[in-house]
Amino acid sequence: QLQAYGGGLVQAGGSLRLSCVASGRTFSSYNVAWFRQAPGKERDFVAAIVWRGSTTFYADSVKGRFTVSRDNAKNTVYLRMNSLKPEDTAVYYCAADLSSWSRDGISYDHWGQGTQVTVSS
Repeated sequence: QLQAYGGGLVQAGGSLRLSCVASGRTFSSYNVAWFRQAPGKERDFVAAIVWRGSTTFYADSVKGRFTVSRDNAKNTVYLRMNSLKPEDTAVYYCAADLSSWSRDGISYDHWGQGTQVTVSS
């Protein structure tokens, strides 16, 4: 089971850190990704970190502003979001998969419940 939290309301230019916590499984073996979905839009890939922890991938829209990291001892993956923009407003989801990482959400077997991020202008 995955649980994402840490969302909230922030002004443009501000920062937030999202956490994705796994229970009931060894998270260190999983590739973990963050996706987001804005109202009326499709779910988009944001970032991913492979199970070894050193390789990360980002959507072009967040590259240089967002950082994904993991703490396997805490069974947690983080998404640090800096320089937030109003267009970053969305529900953010974490997802995990044992076999590989992907920019396509259909590849992930496990999903968190989502956390709302709202960036005001």
